[in-house]
Amino acid sequence: MIATVEISMYALTDDYASKVIDFIQRVKKHPNIRVEVNGLSTQLFAEYDYLMDVLKKEMKNEFENGKAVFVLKLAGTELTKEQLPEQLK
Repeated sequence: MIATVEISMYALTDDYASKVIDFIQRVKKHPNIRVEVNGLSTQLFAEYDYLMDVLKKEMKNEFENGKAVFVLKLAGTELTKEQLPEQLK
């Protein structure tokens, strides 16, 4: 089952931008995850179990190396721009 996660990371540190960029770059290194970044959040598309395993590992890394808050929305399907009704594109 393909899943979609919309994730926002709030690094609770002065160098928050570099922490967020580092997190996104680590997630992008996983070849089976499609990553779309915008100014407010990042969307991830992948097989559900694989995606959850990657997020579990990468978020734990953030918690062990500093303070951060993550906000996630999770869907059990692929919710891409291409799948929107035509009138919403």
